[in-house]
Amino acid sequence: MRIPRLAALWAVVAIVLAACTGGGASPSGSAGGSTGSVACKVGVSWNNFQQPRWAAADKPNLQETVEAGGGEYTDVDANLDSVQQLTDVENLINQGINVLVLLAQDTTVVGPALEAAAAANIPVIAYDRLIEDPSVLYITFDNVGVGAAEAQAMLEKVPTGTYVLIKGDPGDPNASTFLPQGWNEAGLQDAIDAGDITVFDEQFTDAWDTQTAQNNMEAIIDAANSADVQIDAVLAENDSTALGVAAALQAKSYDQIPVSGQDGDPANLNNVALGWQYIDVWKNANELGKAAGSAALQLCAGTEMAAITLPDGLIDPTVAPDSLTASDFVTPGPDGMPDSGDENTVKSFILKPTPVTAETLNLPIDAGWWATKDDICEGVTADDPGAAVCVE
Repeated sequence: MRIPRLAALWAVVAIVLAACTGGGASPSGSAGGSTGSVACKVGVSWNNFQQPRWAAADKPNLQETVEAGGGEYTDVDANLDSVQQLTDVENLINQGINVLVLLAQDTTVVGPALEAAAAANIPVIAYDRLIEDPSVLYITFDNVGVGAAEAQAMLEKVPTGTYVLIKGDPGDPNASTFLPQGWNEAGLQDAIDAGDITVFDEQFTDAWDTQTAQNNMEAIIDAANSADVQIDAVLAENDSTALGVAAALQAKSYDQIPVSGQDGDPANLNNVALGWQYIDVWKNANELGKAAGSAALQLCAGTEMAAITLPDGLIDPTVAPDSLTASDFVTPGPDGMPDSGDENTVKSFILKPTPVTAETLNLPIDAGWWATKDDICEGVTADDPGAAVCVE
């Protein structure tokens, strides 16, 4: 695994970092208690490490950014348990953190964690999953854009036929709102309305779990076989669900059909090369971790959320947000329905995703992604879709 080094880069942001290491404003209100000799304590509550990107890409870059700026990093894994996550946040607050970075297991039940952080004067970064609270700083990829990229590629590959929709966890706004919105912006609903696409079945996947996705997909295949229906494509919302779909196709001796996903996990990029997944919308989480680490340091220094600016050169320009200063993001509202009148506005940084097919597998490889060429090309032969990249 190759993790980009930041030492030279942080020279660019020395003025910002000086404030976080004692050369400027102190952490606002000494949030969360005494910080001892450390000027900035960043606590991170991860919802799980079972999806490999969190531990392999997001965490090390976030941690390295914080520590390069003179801060102290600590984290905890809730292991997919929303109740445990509330306890984890309480423990982090009791440890004297100054900023909370929260990847919520279930964004509908994190209210007590936000209340505890607010009571301790601790700012909160909603990491990669929206929290419907105007006080948070939301740092993520363009999840509507991810969905649009998935659907656009699939509709170009399979413009007519029978689709299956495998969604993620229903408690995650990405699964229930943003990704389907992107699918429809790319024309999925129009194709359904026109009769070009028929949806045979759609399922949510609790906790984005691969085995659950496989079980659901196997049951769908059995039902389709009983109805004498050929499934032509599967829109899966992310890589863990796409892995389950691919495993189900193989377990049921089904032909290779186009499957979507997102994240750029090694097994999925390998499936792209082998032909078991058609599109993987790669989210370069190295850059997301850097953005969150930089924002956390600035919040420690007392910078208002609206004034937080990502240092020029910190983020790869191919994925950097349109504005390097925190921008307004209008949420869909607690009911998940845009334009329903109950929306919130949060400050945000929205990074850009990168669609990857077999022809463009070189993109994550050339960027030093943690999925190496050996990972991506394992078992690939001259007859497989990834041969142009993988076979010398």
